[in-house]
Amino acid sequence: MTILHLVQRPQMRGAEIFAAQLANHTRRQGHQVILVSLFPGNIQLPFEGTTIDLGGKPGHRLWNFTAWRRLAAIIRKEKPDVIQANAGDTLKYAVFSKLLFRWKQPIIFRNASTISLYIKTWPAKMWNGFLFRHADKIVSVSKTSATDFANLYPNCQHKITVVPIGIEETIVEQQALDTSGNNGHHFPCLVHVGGFTYEKNHIRLITIFQDLLHHYPQARLYLVGDGPLRGDIELIVQQKGLAGSIRFLGARKEVMPLIASADVLLLPSIIEGLPGVILEAFYCKIPVVAYDVGGVGEVLINNDTGHLVRKGDESGFVAAIRDAIEHKEEDQFMVQNAYQLVTSGYLNKWIAKRFIQVYESVLKRWSNISSIQNTA
Repeated sequence: MTILHLVQRPQMRGAEIFAAQLANHTRRQGHQVILVSLFPGNIQLPFEGTTIDLGGKPGHRLWNFTAWRRLAAIIRKEKPDVIQANAGDTLKYAVFSKLLFRWKQPIIFRNASTISLYIKTWPAKMWNGFLFRHADKIVSVSKTSATDFANLYPNCQHKITVVPIGIEETIVEQQALDTSGNNGHHFPCLVHVGGFTYEKNHIRLITIFQDLLHHYPQARLYLVGDGPLRGDIELIVQQKGLAGSIRFLGARKEVMPLIASADVLLLPSIIEGLPGVILEAFYCKIPVVAYDVGGVGEVLINNDTGHLVRKGDESGFVAAIRDAIEHKEEDQFMVQNAYQLVTSGYLNKWIAKRFIQVYESVLKRWSNISSIQNTA
């Protein structure tokens, strides 16, 4: 079987990183995989196979005939069995290329978020509904994402299945952070991993951390990632006089060594599907404090695998961080529970097998439909 993965661009974002990792594991299980990006990027994705850049122009995202034609040419040449669209504009490019250039392969759309929080207007709902009608399967990252999708588009319910995100099984070596004060004593080290976008809620994270400083004046917050709002957040940090306590580490290919060096991972996102960074913290045996949004609560069970806080409850978030810092020994059972959860069901080598089953089921159904049409 040959699978063609479409990604937005080579970037340090969960959708692209996971697509590359999934592609690697699919190849190791004996299948052919091609990775195609719509737009050029400034990093190299961790993919071991062939990567192709369509050369699309972000300024022409609504109408990009040349890129759609290039995609069709790649499909004619490589003859993939299925096309998987991974977030961003990938489904739109796949659908319009298929409609205009008449290739036949089925399209699988990976739904990695809570789409109702993005699709809020009637025109947006109609536009996206048109695209989803041309997807043969919709793979949602969590039960919450799947339910949300089905509620917004009931006609697509029969297409929806759930396959979570996974993480890489690896040996994690801590990457030293500045975690000791002038007197040599360890101070709380907190890490947040995520792109600087509205959904990740950096603005309120800064407020939460500022409140925490009243209890731990020497605490440090490390922000890992990049994105369009980074400059705004850096300015806010400067204006609040927090530059000595908050460090910007930029985008990193390997984040688990940083997570493993922290006391707590923080995730106050207001929109999520199922963030892989939580699973990475579980794997590193680091406590997690997160808002209960999207599919977070499906893996982060309060007082069982971590600290789950009601969305928007900033005082509760601060209290949960304090609890994680001050009761490390008591929290070891939660850390172990979380580690067992991720290693038993959320490693990419297992997740890849589930995606292969989805591909096979789509191809079987597609073949049956084609046979019926040919004999009609």
